Parts: sequence; structure tokens; C-alpha cells
Amino acid sequence: MSGDDLGALASLHDPVRRGLYDLVARAGRDVSRGEAAEAAGISRTLAAFHLDRLVAAGLLESDFRRPERKGPGSGRPAKVYRRSRAEMTVSLPPRDYGALASVLADVVDLLGADEQAELAARRAGERLAGERPGGDRPDAVEVLRERGYEPYAEGERVRLRNCPFHALAERHPVLTCSMNLALCQGLLEGLGENPERASLDPRPGECCVVLSKTNEN
Repeated sequence: MSGDDLGALASLHDPVRRGLYDLVARAGRDVSRGEAAEAAGISRTLAAFHLDRLVAAGLLESDFRRPERKGPGSGRPAKVYRRSRAEMTVSLPPRDYGALASVLADVVDLLGADEQAELAARRAGERLAGERPGGDRPDAVEVLRERGYEPYAEGERVRLRNCPFHALAERHPVLTCSMNLALCQGLLEGLGENPERASLDPRPGECCVVLSKTNEN
């Protein structure tokens, strides 16, 4: 963890700023100042101040969107915000699990152990299903939300806005995505749901795994 990461995350201590960040992150698209202000119940000026502070902290990115209506009186481009693609971690003292994960992925490639890696990931998913305190039985979407996948409904499917293994997937896409799928299938199986609900459907900027909404056994 760098000092910049710690400073950026500390900026979320302000409840208004944290609410605006959550709003933009959940949207999964560009959000204008006006939209953010209305959703947060604050003035546009105050929303702009906090949104720009989040950009300065590296938590959001900003851009300008031209109005849909063309010609005279169409107005100036509107400033819009989206979640930053940068990754930030908090660990005291600093840890570097990503480097070790990359080394282990290299080992899997060298040994041709893809099937064993997928089996291990499936077992890990099954363990996730049993780690719920108090014996409650959540559904898969709830568990994935808690693990940072940020699921959202799209028609008859549930897509996952965030890939928790993004950095590793950039270097080892085939291995990482296949293990991610196996993990999700193991989770479904551990919860007594149909593992075939999980399948691969990559989309830029999102997790490669999608779930069907129905649980057909």
C-alpha cells in the first residue's frame, strides 16, 4: 500500500463523498453532476466539489459528454464521472499477494496443470458456501456481492461488474477466467444450486462470468 492509496481511501471518510463514490461505482456508466446531486439530495455545486475531489484522489475519472441535441442552444458538454480503473489496496504493513499469485499462475502454465487449478478453484467456491456465520443459507448473488463482484441484473441474467482478479487476469486471462468460472460453479454447487447457471460471457471492464437467474436442476 502506498501513501497515495491510503490518502485516497481516507478521502472516503466524508459521508457525502462516500455516498457519491458509491453512487458512481454502482451505476456502471458515466454519471453527470446533475444526476449525482439529485440522487444524493444535495446541490449541484456541492456535488461537483466532492466529485472533483474524488477525481483528484484517483478514485473517479472524469470526462466530458456532448449533449445529444445538436445545433444552436444545445449547451456545452457536460462533465461526467466514472469509477477509476486504478486498483488500490490497504495492508499494514504492505503485502504483495498479487506478485505471488502471478508466480503461481506461471507455475500452473509450466506444469500444464490447468485442470487441477480449476478443480482447486471449484473446491474453494464450495468452501465459500459454507463460510457463512450463524448457519444462514444465502444465495449466490449475495455471496458474490460480499466478495466484491458487484452483481447486477440484466434481463434474465446476473452480470458481475467487478472482477476481483483483474490484475492477474490481464497477465493470465485464460487461466484466471477458467478458475474464476470454476470458483463460481463451486459456490453454486455448495449452496445447493445448479452450477451450470454460471458461464463465461466476457465483456470489457467487467467480470467474465455471468449467472442465469433461474435455478434449474
